[in-house]
Amino acid sequence: MAHIANISISGNQDRLLFEEVSSAQKNLSYRFVQADLGPNERAWLAKQPATAIVDDMFCCHGTPTSDTTYLLEHVTPHGVFLHSEEAISAAIQGISQSLIVCGHSHSARIVQLANGQLIVNPGSVGIPAYNDDLPYPHVMQAGSPHARYAIVERNAHGWQVEHYAICYAWHEAAATARHNGRENLARWLATGWAQLAD
Repeated sequence: MAHIANISISGNQDRLLFEEVSSAQKNLSYRFVQADLGPNERAWLAKQPATAIVDDMFCCHGTPTSDTTYLLEHVTPHGVFLHSEEAISAAIQGISQSLIVCGHSHSARIVQLANGQLIVNPGSVGIPAYNDDLPYPHVMQAGSPHARYAIVERNAHGWQVEHYAICYAWHEAAATARHNGRENLARWLATGWAQLAD
């Protein structure tokens, strides 16, 4: 497969910047990002597609049809669990590419389906933990503050996936979040852990 550069897709937080949102959704992070983006950044973000196909790879933020639904994880009142293969297969019905790259949960994972399709979530470069209320209150957490990404290459045997966890100045990032009134985000950035009460 040829080297591919600069393929970007939109996620749920990107989309919210361009939709009418309620005052409840206009939290500190939303207001900070809205104020910080210039016209060039807004124009670039507005042009990003929800999904992309590159050769034999399908990219989506959550599932192929939703940027707010986890593809690989299932949230219950008792915790977050790996979806069944049947549920994952149903969510990607109609996707023929052999590699599917997703995100949204910020959890680095690889899932191989019986039909040979491989699904990769590279994790999150910037937010290693967070809490959410939907569909039930839950936390997603990497357990460390490292920035995560993946490199995927095809070889003679199939797709090879390398997950990376990189050190960076996360204490500085946490200090910036704290300075902007986001103590919970500062803790997530500095530790990779979250609590339901955050």
